[in-house]
Amino acid sequence: MEISMPPPQIYVEKTLAIIKPDIVDKEEEIQDIILRSGFTIVQRRKLRLSPEQCSNFYVEKYGKMFFPNLTAYMSSGPLVAMILARHKAISYWLELLGPNNSLVAKETHPDSLRAIYGTDDLRNALHGSNDFAAAEREIRFMFPEVIVEPIPIGQAAKDYLNLHIMPTLLEGLTELCKQKPADPLRWGLPMLPRLVLNSWSQVIFLPRPPKVLGSQIWLADWLLKNNPNKPKLCHHPIVEEPY
Repeated sequence: MEISMPPPQIYVEKTLAIIKPDIVDKEEEIQDIILRSGFTIVQRRKLRLSPEQCSNFYVEKYGKMFFPNLTAYMSSGPLVAMILARHKAISYWLELLGPNNSLVAKETHPDSLRAIYGTDDLRNALHGSNDFAAAEREIRFMFPEVIVEPIPIGQAAKDYLNLHIMPTLLEGLTELCKQKPADPLRWGLPMLPRLVLNSWSQVIFLPRPPKVLGSQIWLADWLLKNNPNKPKLCHHPIVEEPY
């Protein structure tokens, strides 16, 4: 009897790196160090964040005494965000950075990046994600279109869908039924209630089948506008800087 085995799930760990505003002029030499340390730069953006967007990014530090100074510092000029990839990218990048406080780094890890480029405990030159959950959230904040691996499968995928996808999709479908977008073509979309039943393990009663193309386009636009992985403060758009 032949037993079929699932294909191996191969992925390269990714982390978020940020070159902070006061040392963006050192980007080229920092990128050279990154590449020589075995990392691949998967994506790169030069941008400027508003104080509100910085508050969103550092939300776990909200309430700490240094928080206002941190958001002011991070929004003081353009910064460079990069997705770095390699084996054990998160831990290797943190090791390369050294201690958070650049003054401590200069004493204990003089060859670390924060010792070389940082100034003090606030202006510490570079950022790195602390763990996988932080890397996933921070990469999605800076690069909303990126898929962070490993892609969940089995029960993990179901849990992810129920927690992160279904609430937004249900809200969008409910709003779709209220709006009933006009469409010059025929009524249709008979598979929608069945899809809802099979994937969500619950029945959603649609009062009337929505029109085919109009409803699909309306729902797609709504999901783009209400993507929960996008930065929350849409009234302060991220300003891209030229390369």
